[in-house]
Amino acid sequence: MKEGSCIINTASSVAYQGEPDLLDYSASKGAIVSFTRSLALQLIKRRIRVNGVAPGPIWTPLEVASLPDDQIVTFGSQVPMDRAGQPYELAPSYVFLASDDCSSYITGQFVHPNGTLLFPLCYCDSRYNHIQYLTSAYFFF
Repeated sequence: MKEGSCIINTASSVAYQGEPDLLDYSASKGAIVSFTRSLALQLIKRRIRVNGVAPGPIWTPLEVASLPDDQIVTFGSQVPMDRAGQPYELAPSYVFLASDDCSSYITGQFVHPNGTLLFPLCYCDSRYNHIQYLTSAYFFF
């Protein structure tokens, strides 16, 4: 690739939160996150930016073909916007990351178009035997 190029990978919200019924998918998307960050560090000297998009629930033909009817009805209801996104709603994230005007100082990062599905930073507080939530540290569109 020539100097000044950019690479945009696609992960998923399950890379950050996991999904018990999609173990292999969650693991592969988590690997894409790590790969993206490592590749960004490797290519930074060549001025090649490497970023990614990690969408939340998005309606695709795969969802309709692979989910049982009861899950199709509720698909996307777990996010505050109470719906799954549409593929066209992801496009601005890719345009933003591809644009030197918008993201020339961004590499090794992910944009999360996900209907405001938050992934809180947390730690286990052994004194109270529960998880303590700190804050959300993600960039949302």
